[in-house]
Formats: sequence, structure tokens, C-alpha cells
Amino acid sequence: MDPTTASIDTAAAQLKRKLRQRKPLFAGWTSLAHPSITEILTGMEVDFIGIDLEHSTINQEQAQRIIAASQSHGVPCLPRLPSHDGSPIRRLLDSGADGIIVPNVTHIAQVEEIANSLLYPPVGKRSYGVARAQGYGFDFDRYVSGWNRRSIFLIQIESQEGVEAVEALVSHPAVDGAMVGPYDLSGSLGIPGQLSHPLVQSACRAVSRVCRARGKACGTQLVDPTATQVRAAFRAGYTFIVLGSDVFTLWKWAQRMRGFTRGPRRG
Repeated sequence: MDPTTASIDTAAAQLKRKLRQRKPLFAGWTSLAHPSITEILTGMEVDFIGIDLEHSTINQEQAQRIIAASQSHGVPCLPRLPSHDGSPIRRLLDSGADGIIVPNVTHIAQVEEIANSLLYPPVGKRSYGVARAQGYGFDFDRYVSGWNRRSIFLIQIESQEGVEAVEALVSHPAVDGAMVGPYDLSGSLGIPGQLSHPLVQSACRAVSRVCRARGKACGTQLVDPTATQVRAAFRAGYTFIVLGSDVFTLWKWAQRMRGFTRGPRRG
């Protein structure tokens, strides 16, 4: 077995255990396709890297390179799916992803269907292939025999409907945790972008309470994180925090730089 493969398998298994134990964790987030960005993000010493395939132009081939870049630094990689369709799930898993993040989950039937795509028989219905995940055949037996135990399944609660169904959703045995999607959640509540609005905060607290009661991880994303915001998020019951993103970082930096460029022009 390739030592790098053994190392990332161990890291993924440890991540799954920590999620289930509700240990405090951090994640990086990339929406830009170049793997160099991912390599920089791993320098934060985060517990995993998320790839945004829902709101970006990252394609399958680019996602595989990002997965490989993250794992080469010993950091598990969890793509956020572009949809609930089974085809991208299979391709991302065979590309070597350590699990998946599923957007906008609202019904238990969705969880069951995705769990079937994620897990091998007899637990699920994932088909058997030979690709990067299986070491192109060299690690097939090892990968298949351990996958169901170490694969990671996070769902996103991003709507009022999802909040109302959250107890059933996170109670599914395959689900390791839930991540609140604050932007979509605010839109679902009719107040798009108002992340600090009492209705949004109340919905977030409801998700956090259920996750705690069910012994599942609960995460959120901070747009421009500060130490104060991180401490507040953990106090609020979140157990993993996505520390901004490459796009958010560039946005906030450009916003600050615009203050310099506009001044002389106005003078």
C-alpha cells in the first residue's frame, strides 16, 4: 500500500470519529479550481477541505486534482455536491473523496437515497469501480473493505423545511453531522443575506440543539472569521467551523484595497 494512501485513510477515519464525538474541528473551503489554492489552505492546519461544486465552475477533473492536492498534505477532502443526483456522487467518490457534503436536504428519503449511493453493499448500493480511490486496482480490497466504516456523510440544512425535518434527518445512522447553510436559510425565511436576523439565528439554534441531542456534529461557515466569532460559534453549539473560503478572502481583501484605490482618485 502507498504510505500516502494509508495516511489519508487514517486521517479520514480520525475525522469521522471526531465528528461523531463532537470534537471542535475546522475546515477550509475552496470555490476556485486551481489546486495550488487548496495547498495553501491546508497550511491553516484544518481538519478537512470542502470543495464547493454547487456554486462554482469547478468540474469533475478539477475536483479530482483538488482532492489529490488536499490529501497529499494529509488533509481529508469533502466535496459539496452540485445536486442530489447519483452520478456526481459516484464520480467524486471514485476520484478519491473521503466523503460528501450534501446541499439543501429536506426529506429523509433524500438521505436514504444518498446513503445508498455513498455506501457499498450490503449497507448501500454503491457500484464497484476501479479508479483513483481504489489505487487504480492496487488498493481495491483495502479500499472497499474499509470504506463503509470511514466514509463521511454531512448534510446541509438550508431551508425552513430542512429545519422542521432536522430531527429525522440527523437521526439517520449514516449521517455524521449537519452543516447550517446560512445564506440559503436566510433566503428561505424571506430575509436573504441577513445572517444575524433573529429568525435565522433561531433556526440555526434549532439545528444545533437537535444535533447535540442526537450526538451528531454541527457546523457553520464564517464569512470573515475573527477569534471572537469562532469562540461564539463554539459556545452556540457548533462543533466544526468552516473558516471563510478562498472567494470570501479575496472579496474581503479587494474590498479593503478598494479603500486605497478610491481615495486618490477622489482627491
